[in-house]
Amino acid sequence: MEKKIILDCHKSIIPYIHHTPVLSSTFINELTNSKIFFKCENFQRMGAFKMRGATNAILQLGNFQREKGVVTHSSGNFAQALSLAAKSLGVKAFIVMPNNAPKVKIEAVKGYGGIVTLCEPNIVDREATARNVSTSTGATFIHPSNDLDVIIGNATACLELLEEYPNLEIVVAPVGGGGLIAGTALSTHYFRKDCKVIGAEPSSVDDAYRSLKSGKIEKNETTNTIADGLKTQLGTINFPIIQQYINDIITVEENEIINAMRMIYERLKIVVEPSSAVALAAVLKNENDFRNKNVGIILSGGNVDLSKLPF
Repeated sequence: MEKKIILDCHKSIIPYIHHTPVLSSTFINELTNSKIFFKCENFQRMGAFKMRGATNAILQLGNFQREKGVVTHSSGNFAQALSLAAKSLGVKAFIVMPNNAPKVKIEAVKGYGGIVTLCEPNIVDREATARNVSTSTGATFIHPSNDLDVIIGNATACLELLEEYPNLEIVVAPVGGGGLIAGTALSTHYFRKDCKVIGAEPSSVDDAYRSLKSGKIEKNETTNTIADGLKTQLGTINFPIIQQYINDIITVEENEIINAMRMIYERLKIVVEPSSAVALAAVLKNENDFRNKNVGIILSGGNVDLSKLPF
């Protein structure tokens, strides 16, 4: 891959995304003895970075494929992202969602124009239902995180951050399915080679941390974390990128995620989902690793149920 691919992707998706702001907090900087720059993808269209990857993936399709539409399985942000991206580009989006998904999420997907098919709440049934929809409609399947076009689209968030703050020494991003951290790693590799990339992950779903140690994709036995966007596992496309280009993964406990989330609400005055707060939690936990450094943090999204805030 060449860095031109990421730059060309950025140019092509600009009409369909927001160029999100970067915020900082004097209090948090003093607390961590570092300078932290928060890339606010919670302000992205549909509320998360996934709008970038979804848009790029659809733009790579030919006219015949676009006429047939796209399909994915997701209960969260990618369901909304693909629906809105498809609507913006005049393409049908078929979204497979588990039947226990919150009604508000299902309605949000429908509001963005997604055509919802419900399935049993397990990965086997999700994948099988998506295949059936693809077969019956001719729609092209787009994976939420294990798709190179999605990863390249996601990379543009870090690209914008590095263009605005070229002196960053470390970038921290949450790790779930691996699509954001892989894209972040590609951008730092091509546009700021001496900048480290660190992933942040809940201890209760630390499959990426274990995968990096073992050299093969590990699975989680449980998904018991408040960071609901980080319950998915790595894929065969993003894992090699992560292996090659990221420096470390820091795991954090549930109370550390909640404390970081509260700090973002109180100090930055913005709404973020728990998954976003995991990155700040990692910095707060390992303060010495970030001391006197210029640190970028990708705040991945802000789609949170305000009636269920943990504080």
